[in-house]
Amino acid sequence: MSQVSRRQFSTETVGALLTFSFLETIYESDAFSAEIKPIAAQWLKDLNDLGKELKGGKVKQVDWQKKVEGLFAKANLKDLMKYINFKKLTANLKLRDKGERSLRARFPKVEGLPTNLVFGHQVFAVKKGASVVPHGHNNMATAFLVLDGSFHGRHYDRLKDEKKHMIIKPTIDKSFKAGGYSSISDHKDNIHWFKATSDKAFIFNIHVMGLTKGKRTGRVYIDPDGDRISGGRIRARRISSKEVYKKYG
Repeated sequence: MSQVSRRQFSTETVGALLTFSFLETIYESDAFSAEIKPIAAQWLKDLNDLGKELKGGKVKQVDWQKKVEGLFAKANLKDLMKYINFKKLTANLKLRDKGERSLRARFPKVEGLPTNLVFGHQVFAVKKGASVVPHGHNNMATAFLVLDGSFHGRHYDRLKDEKKHMIIKPTIDKSFKAGGYSSISDHKDNIHWFKATSDKAFIFNIHVMGLTKGKRTGRVYIDPDGDRISGGRIRARRISSKEVYKKYG
């Protein structure tokens, strides 16, 4: 048998090794996305720096919304989905019949990217006909980026809080497809509701909490199908999480 040269060996075996399973192994070890990391990491660093400014009171909440939506508009979905390993995150995923399933997206360690981000983050997974139910937030700002699928999204300004009701006014009512984004704060578009219109739909979410010291932070659920009053406003009843998921989930 003739001796195989080093060059011949390399030529013949590389093609055999680059199978789908091998590429999967490379991807899982993050080597495949090595070029993606610096780009996505810089994007996340910009989000984190902006969140620090918001948390530190250096930027107003409404201005944060404009700037964070500007960053979301620049997001490269393919890079971001590789960066958070979206394929692995959603493998064998069982969606809920009502409401969203929250998935914890983990960011790989990259030089220059802080390990303790000022914002929380997650991916919401929703099946067709289910919703991220109508709710608002107290003492926090949050932003959403549709990664895959589509939603019917609605936002409302939160004009006045009453003991058992909330006065709201519709501001956004449109289809959100992959790449679509929106944001909320205590001062603008505070109430939101996303209903999945594709078989599966996924939202990347960030949230900066505790913007005012001593003020309670959390969700507040409402029923937007309330009494219509003057000026296009709605008197929406405050409801429990059980009730809102039963009606809108």
